[in-house]
Amino acid sequence: MTEIRRLTADEAVPHLDTFADILIDCVEGGASVHFMPPLSHATAVSFFRKVLEDVQQGNRTLLGAFYNGSLVGTVQVQLSMPPNQPHRAEIAKLLVHRSARNRGLGALLMEHAEKVCRDAGRTLLVLDTQTGGAAERLYQRLGWTAAGVIPNFALLPDGSPCGTTILWKQLV
Repeated sequence: MTEIRRLTADEAVPHLDTFADILIDCVEGGASVHFMPPLSHATAVSFFRKVLEDVQQGNRTLLGAFYNGSLVGTVQVQLSMPPNQPHRAEIAKLLVHRSARNRGLGALLMEHAEKVCRDAGRTLLVLDTQTGGAAERLYQRLGWTAAGVIPNFALLPDGSPCGTTILWKQLV
């Protein structure tokens, strides 16, 4: 059974180690998500502690994908935007543990993230992702439009450069 939950900071604290494990697994699997291997558990936990501070302050929403009761994926919605962009939100860190992939969890997380945005009155969503990766293909299947590619924007975990595609989606 799959369940997507919007987690408060207090609800997420008991899952910090699992969030960290998901991030580490994604980096070890080759995802370009701001971190390089070896990614320590302490660094990954520290990252999610900062996320939870934003969640606590109402600047970010954290969603968790639970499969048979276990946390296996996550995505964030950044709602805190400059005063001239109150209609916009940014999607960040769509992560699904490799052991739980190919079950539609990424699409479900994105569907719920879009609902969070609609409920918050946001009509324009943006994100960035590794050019040519599985996530880019997922976003395009979900109706996102590529605005452009920045070549050699980041490094893959193996140290080689990769492009980053900027995508957007208008909610109606």
